[in-house]
Amino acid sequence: MIRKDEVFKIGMFNKPHGVKGEISFTFTDDIFDRVDGEYLICLLDGIFVPFFMEEYRFRSDTTALVKLERVDTAEQARKFTNVEVYFPQKFAEADDSDDIPTWNYFVGFEVNDIHHGRLGEIVAVDDSTMNVLFAIEREDGEEILLPAHEEFIVKIEKKKRVVTVDMPEGLLD
Repeated sequence: MIRKDEVFKIGMFNKPHGVKGEISFTFTDDIFDRVDGEYLICLLDGIFVPFFMEEYRFRSDTTALVKLERVDTAEQARKFTNVEVYFPQKFAEADDSDDIPTWNYFVGFEVNDIHHGRLGEIVAVDDSTMNVLFAIEREDGEEILLPAHEEFIVKIEKKKRVVTVDMPEGLLD
C-alpha cells in the first residue's frame, strides 16, 4: 500500500481529451518528464493507486495530455476528472539536481533550525497566496507556519528528508 509520506502532489487530472482515453493534466511540477518514473499515482477514494503512463505530450508549460495504460475511451478517462496526481518520492530522490520539484515535495520532511534545533515535521504546504508557507507540526502538537522561501533554507538533505533553515528572528514568539 502506498502511504502519503511516499508521494508528493504534482498536479490534477482535468477532463478527457478526445475519444481514445487521453486526459488533460495540469501540473505544478514536470518531474515526471525529468526523471525516469514508471508511473503516476492518483488519489482515488482516499487510496493512492499507481497508473502506468503509455505516453504523454505537453500542451503548455503547465498542461499535458496523458494516456494511461488500460484507459482507452473517453468514458474511462472521465473517471479521472478532478483527480489529484502524485509522484513517488523514490523516483524524485533519484534526481540528483538541486532543483526543488514543488513545495509539496517537502511534506513529511523534518525541519531543523540552525538556532533552535528541531522544529517538527512539515505536515502541509499552503500555496494559496503569493507567500508559500510550510505548516510544521511540533512535538507538543502545536502548529507553526514558516515562510517557504529559498533565502531561509540553508540545506536540503533529500535522502534523510531533512530541511535545515535559518528562521527569521521572532517567528517562534
